[in-house]
Amino acid sequence: MKAVVWNAPGDISLEQVPDPRIQEPGDVVVRLTMSAICGTDLHMVRGTFPGMAPGTVLGHEGVGVVEEVGSGVRAFRPGDRVLVPSTLCCGACVYCRAGYTAQCDVANPHGPLAGTAILGGPEPAGPFNGLQAGFARVPLADTNLMAVAESVIDEQAIICSDVLPTGWFGADLAQVGRGDTVAVFGCGPVGQMAIASAWLQGAGRVLAVDSRPDRLDMARRQHAEPVDFSREDPVEVLRELTRGPGPDRVIDAVGVDAYTTGEADPAEQQAASGGGELSWKHGTFPSQAARWAVDAVAKAGTISIIGVYPPGFDTWPIGAAMNKNLSVNMGNCNHRAVTPPLLDKVASGVIDPSVILTEQEPMTDVIDAYRVFDEQGPGWIKVALEGLS
Repeated sequence: MKAVVWNAPGDISLEQVPDPRIQEPGDVVVRLTMSAICGTDLHMVRGTFPGMAPGTVLGHEGVGVVEEVGSGVRAFRPGDRVLVPSTLCCGACVYCRAGYTAQCDVANPHGPLAGTAILGGPEPAGPFNGLQAGFARVPLADTNLMAVAESVIDEQAIICSDVLPTGWFGADLAQVGRGDTVAVFGCGPVGQMAIASAWLQGAGRVLAVDSRPDRLDMARRQHAEPVDFSREDPVEVLRELTRGPGPDRVIDAVGVDAYTTGEADPAEQQAASGGGELSWKHGTFPSQAARWAVDAVAKAGTISIIGVYPPGFDTWPIGAAMNKNLSVNMGNCNHRAVTPPLLDKVASGVIDPSVILTEQEPMTDVIDAYRVFDEQGPGWIKVALEGLS
């Protein structure tokens, strides 16, 4: 089969690789009908999420059809249409039962303290080959796979594989309540879904911070109030718009690949890469979004962090946050716990996540698509991949 393979920072390729096979009784092989390129994939290509193993198939978003099931699989059969979540879990450990499926004790082969198991991610997260391929092996399939209703099209389901649940998770971590003023830093796909989720969770106002006109226009279409940090100081503007105190809740949907209008910080860039090689259009000031978030949020407010910061990155304005009595909640999305109710909302028409899908590219053009997405081509906000098999 054809798959997108990570070779080194800045070096990915579309290659012929062996088809996946059943390795454990709980495995399923899925034929992918749609995948997508995520900003997290770019972290790995840029080198700002270190630890990747050469030869790993990229991608952690997928919709498809079950092709083959292991002898221990009970809930799915060949022909079932399914959603594959980005993170893996067992469904039985104490963390899974409590809803913290991203902290499953079992799914990560490196052991209970190893952290989140991620498809198409770095070696410490598995490694598990990802979903930018014709077929994929999904372990612990009874727990991880989710059935997709006939009324939900692939273009909607693919956003439910990671982006919508992560945006919802971010608004929930921010403790958005009725009437709150919420600021979202970063209006990429996850930021757009964080905006939508903040509205659904009761926000009174949503303020959207980015520098790209296309992203700010999309945020405006959701009736968020755009703030362009390339033209104005976002902290000052957020204070002006709230008549002084700043927003009640802030969601950092940027993470480590943040850009600044000032000078780059090489030391922070090296901290983000773990001292490794950086490539492509990597961020210039990794802690910029975090610093703006802490400065802008109201005293005793809440910050939610869903943008990716790698394990070795330790530059964060904790002193300033403590001095404002802030609550800071963060983490990898608990996809298996968060996603099923969201699929129901999509099926019932409460939300249509496909509105953020701006590009649908054939698998044959995937490397070019990666390049344009990395360079932030105008209008390229979310990219789906078709014709995988």
